[in-house]
Amino acid sequence: MSDLANSLPAVRGTLTPNRPLADLTWLRVGGPADWLFQPADEADLCDFLAALPEDVAVFPMGVGSNLIVRDGGLRAVVIRLGRGFNGIAVEGERVIAGAAALDAHVARKAAEAGRDLTFLRTIPGSIGGAVRMNAGCYGHYVADFLEEIRIVTRAGKVEVLPVAALHLRYRQSDLPEGAVVVSATFRAPAGDAAALEARMADQLAKRDASQPTKDRSAGSTFRNPVGHSSTGRADDSHDLKAWKVIDEAGMRGARRGGAQMSEMHSNFLINAGGASAADLEELGEDVRKKVFQHSGITLEWEIMRVGEPAAK
Repeated sequence: MSDLANSLPAVRGTLTPNRPLADLTWLRVGGPADWLFQPADEADLCDFLAALPEDVAVFPMGVGSNLIVRDGGLRAVVIRLGRGFNGIAVEGERVIAGAAALDAHVARKAAEAGRDLTFLRTIPGSIGGAVRMNAGCYGHYVADFLEEIRIVTRAGKVEVLPVAALHLRYRQSDLPEGAVVVSATFRAPAGDAAALEARMADQLAKRDASQPTKDRSAGSTFRNPVGHSSTGRADDSHDLKAWKVIDEAGMRGARRGGAQMSEMHSNFLINAGGASAADLEELGEDVRKKVFQHSGITLEWEIMRVGEPAAK
């Protein structure tokens, strides 16, 4: 790490060695990153990546809403965008959002201007992560509205990519390796501001009634097994829901250490108190094993898991 420190350029943002990541994730678990870089602006990010040795791994991190960092931490430079990357602008039918802007804030700002991105209102996390995961809710996905994104490549170059280049599909995209999304442009249909606000209030009420929003979770743990087209659209009449096969396997409320599958919604993995990253990931694997034994279905993780296990 000291050799790397000597080769890093001066930055205008903040560069922190051996930075614990647990407090930056919604599940509040995980070991340290070798480095955490919080760039001041796009130029700072470009300069840093251009000077960073090619063999050093980079991990762009949003607000940690859909992430388990393993207990041994990350052997990488974690890049976390902040205030210089959270702007939201509405220009006619287009909404341009910085990658650090919260999904909920983008939905609200658009609605105030009479533009409908209400599907984002209840999605936890920030726009960068929403693009990377082709996030969706209530039958709509990022793929339905996204026009283009602005990225900084691993080599420190700014590029603008049209949505077609991302090959968005259910919970997946094809972003260039090591690229950092810095902003996204959406084409948002028109809507009545008051009606859009009422719709979002209804969505929030439904979410709070059915999901453990007051617990430490990372959103849906597993992807729904089938029923999605290559664009990421869901046909709800044919979906096989992950929570249903988890229930049928008898894993609602299952525990391991401080980790638990929520009693309220069985596809939510929660830190019920004092869980380690290992507790959470191992409970998830218990669920996958039980579901496969019961139904022959192999659940795929929706939560991203990164880093190394704790040293023994």
